Amino acid sequence: MTTLKELVGKDKKVHFQFYRKGELFYKTSDGFEFTVPVDDAGDGVFLSEDKAMLFMRYIRKQLDRNSEGGQPS
Repeated sequence: MTTLKELVGKDKKVHFQFYRKGELFYKTSDGFEFTVPVDDAGDGVFLSEDKAMLFMRYIRKQLDRNSEGGQPS
């Protein structure tokens, strides 16, 4: 199982994939997919490519969902 530290460390990047039903879909450089709810975005700027460390909150939530047996978003 991949750890949060492995996904966000050492200058790792995330890449925007698409928007669907109120969620921004991103993928890490390692291929890990996660979502960012638009309602949670506030006045933030979401780039097509950004530092994975800035998305740690959302990556952690997806890791927790995956470990509970939930499907990846």
